Amino acid sequence: MAEVLLLLGGDRGELEDTFAQAAARITARIGPVLAQSRDHWTEPWGFADDHLFLNRALLITSGTDPRAIMPELLRIETELGRVRDATVRYAPRTIDIDLLLVGEEVIDAPGLTVPHPRMHQRAFALAPAADVVPGWVHPLLRRTVLDLLNDVLRTG
Repeated sequence: MAEVLLLLGGDRGELEDTFAQAAARITARIGPVLAQSRDHWTEPWGFADDHLFLNRALLITSGTDPRAIMPELLRIETELGRVRDATVRYAPRTIDIDLLLVGEEVIDAPGLTVPHPRMHQRAFALAPAADVVPGWVHPLLRRTVLDLLNDVLRTG
């Protein structure tokens, strides 16, 4: 069993309901939610839009191989209305579920990089993560989630 940190994000639809459905599906298929962050409303990242994003971190425990978790998260996104356009990287969405950390594992495989390769640059990911695992040490950078958040906020 490993602790897994996920980040939910979205800016379209009934986000609280969508996130509740996502958490229920994650619990049923991957593992139970141990903790969740408070809700963080943030400006879009990577594109301009009038809608704010809701971001929420979930800490779960799972015995599922991390390489099998990501495809399941993508299925859950699709079931909850996520439509991906291969030509557009950052766009409005009903839900996005990022796999940020899996214990102290480092994975670089097709379709999965753990820890998330850009989490240390994104306050919208680090702030919710700091709510639930402030002392978790990034396995490559050897810095806590809270330290990484402070770095991002200082350099702004």
